[in-house]
Amino acid sequence: MPRDPLVGVTTSITVGQTPERAYVNSAYLHAVQQAGGVPVLLPPQLSKSSLERLARGLDALLLTGGGDMDPQSFGEAPHPTLYDVAPSRDALETQVTLIAIERRTPLLAICRGVQVLNVALGGSLYQDVATDPGTEIQHSQKEARDQATHKVKVAPRSRLARVLGVEDAEVNSFHHQVIKSLGRGLAPVAWAPDQLIEGVELDDDSRWVLGVQWHPEHLVGHSEPARRLFSALVTVARA
Repeated sequence: MPRDPLVGVTTSITVGQTPERAYVNSAYLHAVQQAGGVPVLLPPQLSKSSLERLARGLDALLLTGGGDMDPQSFGEAPHPTLYDVAPSRDALETQVTLIAIERRTPLLAICRGVQVLNVALGGSLYQDVATDPGTEIQHSQKEARDQATHKVKVAPRSRLARVLGVEDAEVNSFHHQVIKSLGRGLAPVAWAPDQLIEGVELDDDSRWVLGVQWHPEHLVGHSEPARRLFSALVTVARA
């Protein structure tokens, strides 16, 4: 009987608080386990050698949401609205992303995670979606996290469309930054009504790498496309 795959789950880190803590929203852990995976937490406090040791044993990687990325990582000065910037988290997640891509470890990136994936591959971000580039779509919704608030159009025949099982998705939205220029090898495959990128995948069939800007972990209770995202990650990890 095949074992349940180990899914690395990145965590947030407290900023400017004592004592320092690593933490993660439990919705990610529930979503991974409901899909049949075993979550393994990857906090920013891990040393490079510790992370490399853990990464060798992972069957899949989940990059989670959280605070903003440091714009120095893509060569820009900070916007005044930046919050919860944690260079140690940026460094660990960039490292584990590149390890996963090199080892062909299946990777699902969510919200901040898709931004990390993009920057790790040389891309850049809009730092404050409301003013740059500016939009009438509410990308930081006030509604409950399990409520969808806008639509996303998914490219036909893309890997993401096959995984979700739909080409029009209803999604929630809790992000401050968003993809500007795409990283190496990434293809845009989903868009909000304002044409901001909401989904990417690596243009390499030998590597299962998907990123979504919304938070499917909060939608799995009532959304089949959200459940399919986590099921696909675990299925390919098991294979």
